[in-house]
Amino acid sequence: MKPWLSKVRKATYNTSLMYNLRMLIAFAGTAFVPYFLDYQLATIPLTLGVVAAGLSDIDDRFSVRIMNLVYTYIGFFVAATSVQLLFPYPIAFALGLIVACIFWILLGSLGRRYATISYGCLVVSVYSMLGVHLFSEWYVQPVLLVCGAAWYGLIATISFLLFPIRPVQDKLAACYSSLGDFLFAKSSVFDVDMTPNSYQQSLIDLSLENGKLVGIFNDLKTALLTRLKGDRGQKDTRRSLQYYFVAQDIHERADSAHINYQELSKIFQHSDILFRFQRILSIQGKACKDLSESILKRESYKHNKRFKHAFENLKQSLEKLRQDQVYDQMWVNALFALYQNLKGIDAQLRNLETERNIALDKNKQLEQQLKDDDLKGWKDIKIRIKQNLTPESVLFRHAIRLSTVLVIGYIFVQMTGIQYGYWILLTALFVSQPNFNATKRRLRLRIVGTLVGIIIGLAILYFVPSLEGQLLLLVISGVLFFELRSKQYAQATAFITILALINFNLDGFGFSAGLPRMIDTLIGCALAWFGVSFIWPDWKFRRLPRTIRRALQAQCNYLIDVVQQYHEGRNHGLSYRIARRNAHNTDADVASLISTLATEPDFDPLQKNLAFEFLCLNHTFLSYIAALGAHRQKIEDKEVLQLLDQALDDIQGALLRDEMPDLTAHNMLQTIRTRLKQSSEEDQSALLILQQLSLMYSILKQLSTLKQSLSHDRDDAATELASL
Repeated sequence: MKPWLSKVRKATYNTSLMYNLRMLIAFAGTAFVPYFLDYQLATIPLTLGVVAAGLSDIDDRFSVRIMNLVYTYIGFFVAATSVQLLFPYPIAFALGLIVACIFWILLGSLGRRYATISYGCLVVSVYSMLGVHLFSEWYVQPVLLVCGAAWYGLIATISFLLFPIRPVQDKLAACYSSLGDFLFAKSSVFDVDMTPNSYQQSLIDLSLENGKLVGIFNDLKTALLTRLKGDRGQKDTRRSLQYYFVAQDIHERADSAHINYQELSKIFQHSDILFRFQRILSIQGKACKDLSESILKRESYKHNKRFKHAFENLKQSLEKLRQDQVYDQMWVNALFALYQNLKGIDAQLRNLETERNIALDKNKQLEQQLKDDDLKGWKDIKIRIKQNLTPESVLFRHAIRLSTVLVIGYIFVQMTGIQYGYWILLTALFVSQPNFNATKRRLRLRIVGTLVGIIIGLAILYFVPSLEGQLLLLVISGVLFFELRSKQYAQATAFITILALINFNLDGFGFSAGLPRMIDTLIGCALAWFGVSFIWPDWKFRRLPRTIRRALQAQCNYLIDVVQQYHEGRNHGLSYRIARRNAHNTDADVASLISTLATEPDFDPLQKNLAFEFLCLNHTFLSYIAALGAHRQKIEDKEVLQLLDQALDDIQGALLRDEMPDLTAHNMLQTIRTRLKQSSEEDQSALLILQQLSLMYSILKQLSTLKQSLSHDRDDAATELASL
């Protein structure tokens, strides 16, 4: 009996399996309960209610989850009822569609919870248009849609009560998996065969991986914060919190740059030293991947024994470099600092499972706090809404754009009387995204997925004529849609199309709906493309100058906190972690924006090259600060502290006020170079600080110049606004 129980328990560790089981039960209920009640038409709104609820599902602690469900059901009922009551009045319906679309999208400015619920309400609105003719009484479809959503909510709540910490652990596993990808990307910059182009591409890849990791960190922080608010001393929650802090520390160390890697690869091109660093970073990336698997399987992480031997060999190679004195000691000192940083990552991974690390020390309570970004009251609500009531807001532009597209689609349907025309609105809603790049990508995938889904769906209706067989395939299609929707959008679209065709066949129109569905999809995609290309397109509201300024300000704030801790001593409190997180968040924003702008149709090639150059330098500068942060501790050397303070003033002047300092006026660089020639063992902390300052100064002018060039973009938002 015990082996059987052990297998069942391990099966519950498979998050994907448990999620698919949840969706299987949900769709089976909406498909077969009406079948046994001989009310098969109810399957259509019940199934669509499950789909909308699944798209609106958000992770939260139990009490807030119940509130979210109540808000969701109220929103679904109001949205569906509004459609039912206004549908006979086209002018009122069109006006209501505009107001509702803008309202629901701007409601998302209040936070992740409201954005998710609002999107679900928009989906329900269009679903209601598709089924407005199904029932004679106005209230039947809204009630059935809410019942379908409530059925899914019940199953999701039971799943949450059985596995309350599961979503946090899944996000934690994703965090360490992404951290492993980041370490693999970092190892590529130690390639001695790099060309200038491949080096820049390595930095771009590293910056993009950093952006992905930072996004996962933010999701994990939100999940942890909501658990901690309702925490009653659960060990799993506290353990996950400790893992989160360890991941952040590893990230800071891994993102550190102690030297110019391109010059390093030239100097040590014929030495084995860079291969050793590259190998250790690679196996540390593998260790993070292994840790991710351990978290998913609820197993203890076992640290790889190869690390000890690898670090011993690396240290011997470094000692030999120092003894031979063939290379400049400045480079050797930087390599020793990098070695210590990698040892720090190793120590974090090695000690992660010890009770000493997992237990919370009362003296470190302040270091275990997380910043709460939730709404604090009506004042916060008004501030967030007001911030987005301007064309400069991406959310506001998306609201206006999407509402205009939906109304154009509605007018087209009214004027042409096209069969199943409301699929046009549904397609436009699903495809339209806040930025051009994401919308363009979805257009192609949506068309391909719909075409494949129609072909397979019609084949199913032909070869599986029995109602029972079709209901079974409806359930399978629904499960596969949710399994693939965040992984393979085209395949997910194919399965939701199959579900839709089977649903329509319940109303007797399955075969006749195939061709109209394809035509409506093409029209909806065309409308979405028109909207994102011509209705306040992103490139007419260049956010690059503002995003660059925010990123450089955040980096300066991060450097201020680091410098302060060299004066006062190491402190891992909330203030420091907020400054560090903001610096990485804005760096990720720069990477995301530049990669998106590069795909826009009228982005100047020269500006594109400058933007990617800035992306590389910006992340490099952040890495130099991160290296200072990773080694921060109180020092007593007054001269070095003065140099730190002077460097902070110079950097803020150059990056924030466009005042490039005259470094010869206060002999800053000469002092740094003189001190760097020293190599006394007792002064390694001071040497590391001076080395990082030297690296920062080496790219400061170029970074400031690029910032000024990109800030004078010819498509400046103010100019465009004036011309509208």
